[in-house]
Amino acid sequence: MAEVLIPASPSEAVSLYGDGAGTTVIAGGTVVMPEITYGRLTPGRVLLLSNAGLDGVTIDGTTITLGATTRIDTLAALGDQVAALATCADNIADGEIRGQATVGGNLCVSQGPEAPRGDLQGVLLALDATVRSAGADGERTEAIEEFLSHRAGRLVLDVSFERPSASAFSALDYPHTHEYTVLAVTGVRAADGTIRLAATGLAGTASRLHAAEALASDPTAAGAAAVGDCSFADDALASAWYREQTLPVLVRRVLNQLEESA
Repeated sequence: MAEVLIPASPSEAVSLYGDGAGTTVIAGGTVVMPEITYGRLTPGRVLLLSNAGLDGVTIDGTTITLGATTRIDTLAALGDQVAALATCADNIADGEIRGQATVGGNLCVSQGPEAPRGDLQGVLLALDATVRSAGADGERTEAIEEFLSHRAGRLVLDVSFERPSASAFSALDYPHTHEYTVLAVTGVRAADGTIRLAATGLAGTASRLHAAEALASDPTAAGAAAVGDCSFADDALASAWYREQTLPVLVRRVLNQLEESA
């Protein structure tokens, strides 16, 4: 029988989580609960975050902060702030999942065995977000790229980013994929005019498209360059080859959308 811990505040959640050893975190539970149900995960210690006070969206000037347990469907209402984030959120799974799944869970979820997961990772990478988390070495705030590279053993508290001057999102979807996103690209134009691009649906976690960013003024060249920034994988939804052929198209679409919004 698992030990179940139900913190009533962020500080209590951090204290109970400790170094994370042997602890399974459940917020929305859309990924973890099926794993438990089918016997693929047998937790000895469970931290339930539903009452931990880690939800909500805060807008302070140009800084937007998303609490770790903020539901995905909440983000769909942020279209006037960050169009790409709202579009991506509305594209995730179905209404039932969006009403349960959380920002922190989507950020921390691992690659699925048959389909990509973690759609928000690409948007947050393009937004140059920072992640505040806790773990064995205490609390820290770091760039999302750093967080994604060593997220094991970390409890996400919130994610923050600056509101961009424009953003765009384009995804490859099939009507028969049970709402999984096969491949997606996010583009952001920061207040200083800098263009940032990121993709999901790759081999592993989301990835910044640095080579494509350097050629952002030429969407065709940027699309071709993006392929060199990524590793692709075969899964039940698409082949690596098909994703490689499609990525340049999505990059061009996103850059054209950003240009039209200028």
